[in-house]
Amino acid sequence: MRLRNRFVLLADILLIAISALGSYVLRLELTEDFFRFYLQAGLWLLVTALVIKPVVYFVFGLYRRLWVYASINELKLIALAVTSASVIVSAVNVALAWMQIITPGFSRSALAIDWLLSLVFVGGTRFALRAMAETSLPRAKGQGKKILVVGAGDAGALVIKELQKNRQMNMEVIGFLDDDPAKQHHSLLGVPVIGKLPDLSIALDTHPADEVIIAIPSAPGRVVRLVADVCRLKGVPFRTMPGIFELLGGKVSVSRLREVDITDLLRREPIRLYDEAIGATIARKTVLVTGAGGSIGRELSRQIARWNPAKLVLLGHGENSIFEALLELNADYPALELVPVIADIRDAGRLDAVFGEHHPQVVFHTAAHKHVPLMEANPVEAITNNVLGTKNLVETADRQRVERFVLISTDKAVAPSNVYGATKRIAEMIVLDAARRTGKLFTVVRFGNVLGSRGSIIPKFKHQIAAGGPVTITHPDMERFFMTIPEAVYLVLQASAFGRGGDLFVLNMGKQVRILDLAEDLIRLSGLEPGRDVEITFTGIRPGEKLSEVLWEPGTPLEKTAHPDIFRIGDSRDDTSGLVAAVERLSALARENNGDGISKYLDEIVPGAHILGTKTDLMDVV
Repeated sequence: MRLRNRFVLLADILLIAISALGSYVLRLELTEDFFRFYLQAGLWLLVTALVIKPVVYFVFGLYRRLWVYASINELKLIALAVTSASVIVSAVNVALAWMQIITPGFSRSALAIDWLLSLVFVGGTRFALRAMAETSLPRAKGQGKKILVVGAGDAGALVIKELQKNRQMNMEVIGFLDDDPAKQHHSLLGVPVIGKLPDLSIALDTHPADEVIIAIPSAPGRVVRLVADVCRLKGVPFRTMPGIFELLGGKVSVSRLREVDITDLLRREPIRLYDEAIGATIARKTVLVTGAGGSIGRELSRQIARWNPAKLVLLGHGENSIFEALLELNADYPALELVPVIADIRDAGRLDAVFGEHHPQVVFHTAAHKHVPLMEANPVEAITNNVLGTKNLVETADRQRVERFVLISTDKAVAPSNVYGATKRIAEMIVLDAARRTGKLFTVVRFGNVLGSRGSIIPKFKHQIAAGGPVTITHPDMERFFMTIPEAVYLVLQASAFGRGGDLFVLNMGKQVRILDLAEDLIRLSGLEPGRDVEITFTGIRPGEKLSEVLWEPGTPLEKTAHPDIFRIGDSRDDTSGLVAAVERLSALARENNGDGISKYLDEIVPGAHILGTKTDLMDVV
């Protein structure tokens, strides 16, 4: 028991005595009859209360609390402890009266008065400790800093409480902004709500503030961006308040970085989800995912697991990533049959054995080498994995009577300027040619860059920001289409449901986003300022990169689907008459380790390709 709580115990003993005797005094008044008839009963109440109540209070933990932080929960605890103690004391006194030990003057109403007095005394002493603690800290000298808070919710209330309790910070909240109409013209803990978020500029003019705090831990990117833009124009600093779970989870460090939600960076609304058709495609089917340990493959496996497949085969080349995916899915879906398979899609015999053992009905092919500069430096690997590996999978799926096959492709396959994009275009041609020849439901899904995927630009930027900069960008005008991992995976699943065989699907991804804007958004959403806290430097375009991408060739007809954000590429088809010979030639060049020959031949056979001249070295890769 702390020294401070010993004094609380002594105060309780004194107040218990006052409450016990005072209950009879209040009930009967100090007359001669009181001392003649009722004093004995009062003394019995005093003795039993002094014996029982401190013990009950101790059991309820009233002497193990830091009462300077008392709250509603502590008030509930006090009420429960006092009521329990009073019930026991009353039961003992009633029993003594029934046994005629307390004979004259026993008053049942005095027991109720004792309970009420005890509640006031016990609660009053403890909350008095909190009140004294909050008023004992001196206010710092000098003019206080005025704060304008965005968000009049729980987090906003917490800001006021902390500033009121820690007066030495010398900060004062002068008003709130909140979009909730019900909060307008009201006050929160004595501070008025002076407008809505769009009124921020006017509010800073009419209520000059030294700082703006965004007290909405889950604030979307558009809110943070709006506040940041207005504050920059007004020259007022701003900060975001992290959620308590971000603090507990270690997502916010001493560098003041706020964990950024990937959707904050999209600069568009996430796509809408239509689930009706997906279940019929996957439910009670055996599904195989290649590259299941990668960012896309793992998210794909998570979403597939929701649809109750009969079996989910996780195929990948990296044992650690497959093991991690297996652990996660086993924890979330213990009833689902999961089969981890370590295999290389370049090994046709191994694929044939895996398909023959598990008989997958639906295959999602995400496995690929995708790092552009690395594939420029290693074209042989790009051919053997992205082209020959896809060829092996398609041929195995055809032989093993797979019902549906979906290839994940990229916008870099359109007029490719790098080896990676060219190999993905050939992979598209292999899948679509097989669909036309066999009539099977083999389809391709093409989308842009995926935010937050392994090897993508966002983890690199986050690492650079955490290190204090600089953030490196190849060119100030570089721009890309972006989507989140869940969006990309959903599109894949939706395409598998829409596919008629030989289809190539693309997503309406909105406008391209400049990489420079993306980096600046990420820095600001982390609670920092570009150029001031974190520098941005330009390193020059790397081999194989383009300033911007397209999802389809100009003039290509697009068809609407049942989903408003998904389109089907029309009748414009690549010439695949020489595809078999082309793949054989690429295979021969790969066996000869002829990287220059591969680049030259890709320029010849891939529509719109212009790869020659993109030589690289190890310094260009990063």
